[in-house]
Amino acid sequence: MQLTDKTLMLAVKSGDLEQFGTLFQRHHDAIFAFFYRMTADASASEDLTQEVFIRMLKYRNTFGEDSEFRGWMYQIARNLRADHFRNRRPEAALLEEIHMAREASPSQRFEQEQRAAILHRALMALREDKRELLILARYEEMKYEEIASLLSIEVGAVKVRVHRALRELRDVFFKMSGEESECDVKKPTTI
Repeated sequence: MQLTDKTLMLAVKSGDLEQFGTLFQRHHDAIFAFFYRMTADASASEDLTQEVFIRMLKYRNTFGEDSEFRGWMYQIARNLRADHFRNRRPEAALLEEIHMAREASPSQRFEQEQRAAILHRALMALREDKRELLILARYEEMKYEEIASLLSIEVGAVKVRVHRALRELRDVFFKMSGEESECDVKKPTTI
């Protein structure tokens, strides 16, 4: 039987530090991906990821019986990112890993790569708070309730903000790609 993250973290808090390795293995990639999507800097993302786990150990006593592990972990990650980038602008380098289907032709792969690069640039062009919200909701697949708890806002506010951020991302994407969105195409009027 696999222990829950909460059970493992409570064991770590009680002094069973061996359980921390399991948490590291389970969440290292997700935390790295969070930082990478926010910064587009692999080196900084790896450093920040390591620091998150160091802080989790350092502040393990702040994890309570009623704490939700993922929310607690991402709060540490958010605080660390804010500390690290307080006086810096994240680099908007285009370092997007693209996972393609093997059967795609070279021209299809090229087109997919181009669209993915534009999407990444569009995401990086959003304000940081909107980018973070989309990353948590879409890439990290956090539930709106988890995001609401993490950001100390109502679930309804999360839904509205995600919707608005997605709409803005779509608009920026289409502007960067030179395409018209389906919503912007005017339908011919009939007489």
